[in-house]
Amino acid sequence: MDDAQMIDLLKQTKTIAVVGLSPKPERASHRVAAYLKEQGYVIIPVRPGSDEVLGEKAYPSLEAIPSDIVVDMVDVFRKSEDTPDVVRSAAAIKAKSVWLQKEIAHPESARIASEAGMAYVEDHCLMVEHRRLADQL
Repeated sequence: MDDAQMIDLLKQTKTIAVVGLSPKPERASHRVAAYLKEQGYVIIPVRPGSDEVLGEKAYPSLEAIPSDIVVDMVDVFRKSEDTPDVVRSAAAIKAKSVWLQKEIAHPESARIASEAGMAYVEDHCLMVEHRRLADQL
């Protein structure tokens, strides 16, 4: 995905489900989600066993998010080998895009996203890219 496409994606995104969002402030998932929330995005934590993260109600899975909530993007903090199932779930809830964080990539995930018509980014930190492109958003 080139910068122009990434800018369009970030402009169109309002609600981000963060899969693997840790309640621990020292974790990358927590820092990235906190930054995104500060930037005005609606964050939906997806973490089994957590009731709330960053002051937002947490859900055990993407499918557990109420169907009346539109998920624009699914931001993934999981091992690469776990991502095909996450992308399938993102497609099932009709998310518009999937973003796999830095050092997370999987060819099957890319294929699933493409077949579902979802925008797809892998091996890029959403916070780093947002900061880099912020003056164009």
